[in-house]
Amino acid sequence: WSPPTEPRLNWGWSGWSPKLTDRNPWLQVDLQGRMEVTAVATQGRYGTLDWVSSYMLLHSDSGRVWKQYRQEDGVGKFTGNSDADSVVHHKLPQPVRTRFLRFVPLDWSSNGWVGLRVDVYGCAYKSYLADFDGRSSLLYRFNQKSMSTVKDVIVLRFKSRQADGVLLHGEGQRGDYITLELHRGRLALHLNLDDTRVRSSSARAVVTLGSLLDDQHWHSVLIERFNKQVNFTLDRYTQHFRTKGDGDSLEVDYELSFGGIPLPGKPGTFLRRNFHGCMENLYYNGVNVIDLAKRRKPQIYSGNVTFSCSEPQLVAATFLSSSGSFLSLAAPPPSAVEGLSVRFQFRTWNGDSLLFSGQLRPVSQHLWLQISSGRLHLTHQTSQLKTSEVNDGLWHSVSLSTRGLQISMTLDSEPASTIQLLENLELDKSLFFGGCPRTLDEGNCKNPTMAFQGCMRFILINNQPINILLVQRGLLGNYNQLQFDICGIRDRCLPNFCEHGGRCSQTWSSFYCDCSGTGYSGATCHNSIYENSCEGYRLAGSSSGYFSIDPDGSGPMGPVQVYCNMTENKVWTVVNYNGTNPVRVQGSSVESPYIMHFNYSASPEQLHALVVGSDQCQQEVMYRCRKSRLYNPWDGTPLSWWRDRGGEKRTYWSGSLPGVQQCSCSLEENCLDMSYFCNCDNHLPVSEIIIGDTHRPGSEAIYSVGPLRCHGYKSLWNAVSFYQEFSYIHFPAPQVELSADISFYFKTGAPSGVFLENLGLRDFIKVELSSQSAVTFSFDVGDGPVLLTVKSPVPLNDRQWHWVRVERNVKEASVQVDQLPLRFLEAPSDGHIRLQLTSQLFVGGMASRQRGFLGCIRALSVNGVSLDLEEKAKLTPGVSPGCPGHCGKSAELCHNQGRCIEQSSGYVCDCTHSAFGGPSCKEEVSVSFEKGSSVTYTFQEPFSFIRNSSSQASSMSTGYSKAVENVAFSFQTTQAPAMLLIISTFSQQYVAVILAHNGSLQLWYQLHKERRPDVFSPRPLSLADGRLHQVRIHREAKDIYLQARNDVLEDDVALAGTKGFVGCFSSVQYNHVAPLKAALLNRGSSLVSVRGQLVESNCGALADLTTSNSHAAGKDNEHNGSNSQHESAVIGGVVTAVVFSTLCVVAAMVRFLHRHQQAQRASSLQEKEHQRRLEAAYHAELHLRNSAFHVQDSIKEYYI
Repeated sequence: WSPPTEPRLNWGWSGWSPKLTDRNPWLQVDLQGRMEVTAVATQGRYGTLDWVSSYMLLHSDSGRVWKQYRQEDGVGKFTGNSDADSVVHHKLPQPVRTRFLRFVPLDWSSNGWVGLRVDVYGCAYKSYLADFDGRSSLLYRFNQKSMSTVKDVIVLRFKSRQADGVLLHGEGQRGDYITLELHRGRLALHLNLDDTRVRSSSARAVVTLGSLLDDQHWHSVLIERFNKQVNFTLDRYTQHFRTKGDGDSLEVDYELSFGGIPLPGKPGTFLRRNFHGCMENLYYNGVNVIDLAKRRKPQIYSGNVTFSCSEPQLVAATFLSSSGSFLSLAAPPPSAVEGLSVRFQFRTWNGDSLLFSGQLRPVSQHLWLQISSGRLHLTHQTSQLKTSEVNDGLWHSVSLSTRGLQISMTLDSEPASTIQLLENLELDKSLFFGGCPRTLDEGNCKNPTMAFQGCMRFILINNQPINILLVQRGLLGNYNQLQFDICGIRDRCLPNFCEHGGRCSQTWSSFYCDCSGTGYSGATCHNSIYENSCEGYRLAGSSSGYFSIDPDGSGPMGPVQVYCNMTENKVWTVVNYNGTNPVRVQGSSVESPYIMHFNYSASPEQLHALVVGSDQCQQEVMYRCRKSRLYNPWDGTPLSWWRDRGGEKRTYWSGSLPGVQQCSCSLEENCLDMSYFCNCDNHLPVSEIIIGDTHRPGSEAIYSVGPLRCHGYKSLWNAVSFYQEFSYIHFPAPQVELSADISFYFKTGAPSGVFLENLGLRDFIKVELSSQSAVTFSFDVGDGPVLLTVKSPVPLNDRQWHWVRVERNVKEASVQVDQLPLRFLEAPSDGHIRLQLTSQLFVGGMASRQRGFLGCIRALSVNGVSLDLEEKAKLTPGVSPGCPGHCGKSAELCHNQGRCIEQSSGYVCDCTHSAFGGPSCKEEVSVSFEKGSSVTYTFQEPFSFIRNSSSQASSMSTGYSKAVENVAFSFQTTQAPAMLLIISTFSQQYVAVILAHNGSLQLWYQLHKERRPDVFSPRPLSLADGRLHQVRIHREAKDIYLQARNDVLEDDVALAGTKGFVGCFSSVQYNHVAPLKAALLNRGSSLVSVRGQLVESNCGALADLTTSNSHAAGKDNEHNGSNSQHESAVIGGVVTAVVFSTLCVVAAMVRFLHRHQQAQRASSLQEKEHQRRLEAAYHAELHLRNSAFHVQDSIKEYYI
């Protein structure tokens, strides 16, 4: 150990090292006076292997009541040295004015010990101080009766011992006032410039900044006002606001008071107590108020104010760990005075923690004081006392006392509450504050909840104060994971990182966002829960109706309600306004025109985003007139016109001939886009109509304006192709400091390549195809590089479209590919939070022109803003707009789950996982069954990997991808009863789909052996009518566990099985497996077992000649069929809603059976839900193989 006499940089031959026995070593520097410190530097101990690799910097004015210095991101750790000789400098983003500094080592040399040499940089600091004792104030009286100003600048610094108090107040007799006060630890500015005695709430301006300002440390305040414009700054945070009312000047009569209001009954005051603490460098419009008071100038009147700053003597301790922190003190010996009293103050954010515990004698009983659900609970045996909420971050005082046969508890100024005892009890052995030691016998200390995280001070036992510093020196009691003479509480909700109006709550180590009612989700309420357009709802299978859409996704604009019309080939987004009925106009002129403003259900910004993002928009305007002209025939001056969404005047509705249905720009061939007949898309919607020529006798006009109608989602197929490895396109750097979500589609045949990259001086963000089956998201926000990789079980360079979404915010980072499970990583609680990027966003490669991407990228979106890839590609060599290939087109080429595969001169459809065949996977595959015929198909059933989400969604958000099972088949028969499908578990559980005696479709399910089975029959119509009918079963549930063994069926179900099935089956599909087609095409396969005679049939195709029983995938999902087909749709829905939601509570395996009678086999499957994102509605167009997202594990059999 070396004394700290030579710990300066490059000074001497030594340095500072603590003793090996020091539990919490630190090096303290006394600057011999308050200085403005701007930088620090560190070096290891000379000639040794001793250095500090990271440290914490504390500062104090008096050598007591320390505060941790934090950088702009709230980071409190400084990077130190990696050897003993190099020097590491840190310039402080915000200078600190202090006398004492402490360097607290956090990590040090792994091969040596702690060693430090330091230098501190800064300059002298001059300060004018005033100390207010809570009962005094300074009065600055004006030379004239009243002071009226249109411009004010008020500067001061303060540190407070209390959470409430008046810093500044002034008012005039006509109603103006200004008040700056602390309220519950926050700083509030009240300002009124409205010259009226009646102070209506609409004229008041109240702005609040900061939190936890009673921390006994300095805070800077700046108020700048010019007329109604005000800048209010506290420390580093500034809020601009505009005062209400009509006044521009602040008129204050007689005086301004600082530190309090001398006359509590003075009109216009709403404050409760005076300021208790210190102020320095107090300036009002350039006047140094404290200097005037110190020099006893006549216009300054002061109460009991001193011109120094007294330091408090209370010592606080910070409990750092929710699992290991505690402070133990010996219980006082029995005294002549009966009973025991314990009193202390605490502050915390945690809603559950142990504050105090003790064992009672003579019997083994415990007394617990704990915070539960935010309230204080005192528990003894079965008795319990509760108080109001205390996890608000403020200081609270609690006292416990035992006297006679009762225990009493008092919180703050609330009335005391008591617990009655049966006998006199005394505390035995030790008193524990904050938690229990892990090594202590459970009989002495029990912790019913988490340990306390927060601050404690002013601990008194039997009215004797406890010297916490003696505990720190090891002279009193015992402790673990405590910091002394410092309160390290932080407000993690300031600033509020919850977006879109999310409500912030917090604990000691983290914050959480409540997104309910905002329309957004995610750890920071960043992601919209709505689709970008009606096109997304169509792809999700919705029908026409009112929906909320969010045109800019995660951008700043909120959702808007629209009507989605899905009855046509195109999906129309309809935005209504206040009335669309025809309106008759008379008596208007150019001098006094008729004006109608249209109020749409969306804001102008939302309308602009919708129009710009759509393929096409239109709005119908009808105008009929009699003796009412649109133009002046002499000079062409418009007499009536309309205004576009930006308020610009538009007159181009004239110039067209009757019946042409084109605008004049089309006839004159000067439209902005010659593929359209009007320029309306650039200006829609109509915001106002003005009619000015209906004032002549007999003249009138009738007009009507229809709703805004848009279709398409332009960005979805905005694509670019990269065919040279060194090529890229670039965009201006996006604003992604706190939140960044990036999504796009890609397809490639290359084994790797960088999709995009954005760089800063130190920070970066990059998304790449790191191998043929892995996508990697990497970034660095200042805590070191982070890599998140999603690996696919199948190659991603298969020249098919794949979807990627990455997100990074202050809480976590995540990456998702297609429907694979989302990978995420939680951000460190005290790490850097701002991603500082300075370069352009490079797409398709890196700035170094290495590892470029070869292939196509489309629908690239950053924070809800779609980037125009095609426009950038037109100007870049090695890049072309659009994406070549047939499979990239929006129209479906392969139907019924067929997969489109690009070829060198065209494409082919892979129908392997479709129940249909043919070149486009549209041909029915049908088989006729005779009596005694059956097909057994044995296959590997996939299951999806899952991840469990934590109990607190905000602390650890997990992505999900849905585990879905689909069963579909068509049948044609005249036999009833007949077995169609059975799902069986162990001996007494099953679900069956049968045709009853009357030919009606029935759903039987028995899940409890002690109950009768439930039977559901949608309609009594007979489906054994020789026509083709469809049945579809869809499962989407959390957990399914089933077993098959010793099946016991009800008589009706068994009878249906006994009768078997005689007829035709067509298009049998289970998930990605088509067992009927496999039975026809793979008769020699070990997976297929055929009993009896099967005859390939065309019953499905023949039925299509008379009635439409199926629809091609990707054609607006229109259902056109007979009543029996509607029966099938209803039954499929019931299977989803009733059967599978019930089966999710059963146990271990799934078996799908279609057979004659009983069979005994076993299989197992466990499957868990993994929720997919809303954007995945677009994934249907990718034709991704379901097998790519599963691992084959357990055998399943399918009998026909």
